[in-house]
Amino acid sequence: MGYSKEIRQRARCLHCGDEIKYGRADKKFCCDDCRALHHNDALKESRAFRRRVLSRLAYNHDLLERLLDAGTESFSLLELASHGFTPDLMTSCRKVGKHMECSCFEIKYIMTASRIYSISKIQNVSLNLQNCNK
Repeated sequence: MGYSKEIRQRARCLHCGDEIKYGRADKKFCCDDCRALHHNDALKESRAFRRRVLSRLAYNHDLLERLLDAGTESFSLLELASHGFTPDLMTSCRKVGKHMECSCFEIKYIMTASRIYSISKIQNVSLNLQNCNK
């Protein structure tokens, strides 16, 4: 029986480029450190994006809370935008008639093309968390 003596070209680590000297034929990384670094680098951009979005949501929430504390029930979107409000970012939104009913965490408001109004806190906000350790 003659087996073919093909010389398999050794794979290279996807992170550092070193030759992979041992392991499975489809191994992609030379060590656990390279594997972890490669995956962390790949996720870095999505983590940064999530941080930026959460930061903008927190800023929107703070502005809305200041309006609530001041007793303001209606405000111009242009003026809010000049203070740094991002009208496109909210935690939920639904269309009601000709306007949108939106919320930023526990603060809800109605948004039209030019204004937000009916700013109020949602009462009895609770999270339903399940115990995953059952």
